[in-house]
Amino acid sequence: MTAHLTRRRALLAAAGLGLSVDLLARPAFAAGDLANRKLVVVICRGGLDGLSLTPPVGDPDYQGLRKGLALGDDALALDGTFALHPALNAVHRLAKTGQARIAPAVATPDRARSHFEAQDVLETGAAVVYGTSSGWLNRAVGSLKAQRTVDALSVGPTAPLILRGPAPASSWSPGRGIDAQARLPTLLQDLYRDDPVLGPALARGLATETMAQAAMSGLADNAETPGMTMAAAPPGGGGVEGYLRQGQEAARKLGGTLAGFMREPGGPQIAALSLDGFDTHANQGAAKGQLANRLGYLDAVLDGLHAGLGSEWSNTMVVVATEFGRTARVNGTGGTDHGTASTALVLGGALKPGGIVGDWPGLKTAALYENRDLAPTLDMRGLFKGVLADHMGLDRRALEATIFPDSAAARPVTGLV
Repeated sequence: MTAHLTRRRALLAAAGLGLSVDLLARPAFAAGDLANRKLVVVICRGGLDGLSLTPPVGDPDYQGLRKGLALGDDALALDGTFALHPALNAVHRLAKTGQARIAPAVATPDRARSHFEAQDVLETGAAVVYGTSSGWLNRAVGSLKAQRTVDALSVGPTAPLILRGPAPASSWSPGRGIDAQARLPTLLQDLYRDDPVLGPALARGLATETMAQAAMSGLADNAETPGMTMAAAPPGGGGVEGYLRQGQEAARKLGGTLAGFMREPGGPQIAALSLDGFDTHANQGAAKGQLANRLGYLDAVLDGLHAGLGSEWSNTMVVVATEFGRTARVNGTGGTDHGTASTALVLGGALKPGGIVGDWPGLKTAALYENRDLAPTLDMRGLFKGVLADHMGLDRRALEATIFPDSAAARPVTGLV
């Protein structure tokens, strides 16, 4: 695979984004044709708040629990219970055509609420933390290679654990300035969480930083105030909103470039991408703010991927997952703390239209996990198994013996394809 991803090919793929895109073409999918099927896994690191990603606006207990973080008419309706965050316009367009669904109460087997441990279980696919050193997607590539030619690509400066292992996988980094430094605060919080001095000091510093970011975002709403000036406006103007647009444009290009790689003859059929910055302990925001900005970035990446794949979108499945959700209740700094269940997004032209994936436990106090978190009703491994089985053609024996060992209780989700 590395031989295919030369600098010249990468530049050609990036330069060709937007060309020969046919969003209307939905060719018939032959049941036996697995060679063209594509899978992209997007990891949102930090613990993405599922109750904001897909707010259950129709749940009678939602508004009371979420208070200032609750979304209302500004949310993008999916059905009588669920909506999407208003930053997810591209995902909403796909959902309206049956090409995006949600799993609103999904979790890994881990319950420690530690970023290090939860991300390890999410990416290795093991039943316990540090149960294996290779990633489940790498093991899936290895199993698929026994059947046909399959190549994989990780996007980022280092290969994520999910694609590390004996099966070869290429990597591509978009360079500096793309989602830079967003992961460092999350790692430091885990590192110092038990330190009686550094832990609280770091938490206070991060809270101050998020308040500063929120204040800067607020400047965009008051940009016309007399006497208010904004330094170093980005090209095209727009103040803070201009910077946000720049970030989304870069994200859309990132998604489109990944699509260019996957559309190339001999390009990867499987890809993994990590997005950071979803650890929202303070000043999380509702329709606007810190989390909204990150969700806008995610939406732009997915929009770029969809547009860039063109007709190949009909052969593609995308799963967006996170290591854990957030607390159901708002904390004292306008944010949420580490929780349990969150939402996974399932998208693609190969997706079978339908309702939510899994069950909804509700938000009544008695239904909350440990009286604080959304309770999980679906094992994340079952979701991944269903995609690998029905979309990529892996058999049950490989899924349970090699890719997700000790996971017999996590039955594959059916009806996705």
